[in-house]
Order: sequence, then C-alpha cells, then structure tokens
Amino acid sequence: MPLNARKAVPVALAAMLAVATAALPARADGTFPTSLATEDQQRLEAFETARAEAIAEARTGGSPEDVSVLDEVLSGRPTTMTPAEMAGIWRCRTIKLGGLLPLTIYRDFKCRITDDGAGLRLEKLTGSQRTGGTFYDLADETRLGYAGAGWVAGEAPMRYGTDPERNQVGYLVVLGPERMRLELPLPQFESKFDILDLRR
Repeated sequence: MPLNARKAVPVALAAMLAVATAALPARADGTFPTSLATEDQQRLEAFETARAEAIAEARTGGSPEDVSVLDEVLSGRPTTMTPAEMAGIWRCRTIKLGGLLPLTIYRDFKCRITDDGAGLRLEKLTGSQRTGGTFYDLADETRLGYAGAGWVAGEAPMRYGTDPERNQVGYLVVLGPERMRLELPLPQFESKFDILDLRR
C-alpha cells in the first residue's frame, strides 16, 4: 500500500467515526429508571397524575398572562435530535406549577448541554437555583430520562445521589432545534411540578 494511502486510512476512519458518533443516542451508564432510588422511581410512577393536577392548578389560579406563557411552553409535538444538535448553550427558565403558588414563571437564565463521556449532561449555569444532571435513553423515543440534583449558587455542583433531598428526576421532551422541555414531577420543595423551558 502506498505511503499516502496508509495515511489516508486513519483520516477516513476518523471521519466515519465522527459521523457515527453524531448520530448516537444520549447514552448513559445505568438503567433508567430502575437504577434510581426507590423514592425517585415512585415520583416517576406518579408523573402523569402530578403533571395533570399541577397544570390544572396552574390554569385555575395563575394570571392570564402566565397561563398564556404556560400554554405556549406545553405546546408542540415531540421530535428527536442528535447529541451534537442538543449540545451547546440554551436559554432556560424555570416554571413552577402547584404547591405554594399555583403558577410561577422565572426569567431566563443560561443552561449548557455537554457530552461528559457517560452521556449528555445538563447544567444550569446562572441564577440562584442551579441544577445539573444526565440524560438517559428510553424505549419511548419521544423523550429522554433525566436524573440530576439541585443546588444553590455558591455551593459546589452536585450529582444525582449525593443528597437524596437534592435529587431531581424527570423527562426531557425535544420539540425541535430551538425548543426543549424538561419536566420534573414532585420536586422536594415549593411546587408540585417543575418545567425547565429550554430555548435557543
């Protein structure tokens, strides 16, 4: 084989691997949700009920302006994106439904999605309340599982399982290249259901 041909093989192979990697799912170690703590599995089992009750409470008690924003956030049909398409900086805002108040919508902050080797990882970079976690592939291809933790600005970032009271679990719904919605049932504090609205 000519010398220049031998050099071309690794280059071509690297290009093929790059294309293949871009098409891989959001892989993560462990099985979701059976690898989660029992309490968190129970939260996911109550997902649909908690979601429906919280949305009803928000629509009944929230201001018309906030309810309109919520309806827009809840709109759209699930789709898919590759990890490469999901990675990057996103605008993100937390929406709290039910609990202490019927509906609370926070302003935009900055979130980032990266591939940390075990899978796609989300981190909320700004604001007083932070979150970070890993996405998991599911048999239901319309959404991804999420296991993470919350912390307060100034604290060291936390991972799922470090403190059971900080654990966050839920599902990510991809709505297109410019929109995603992370839904977190039965948070430990304040609300009945949280949504992290991600936009570009």
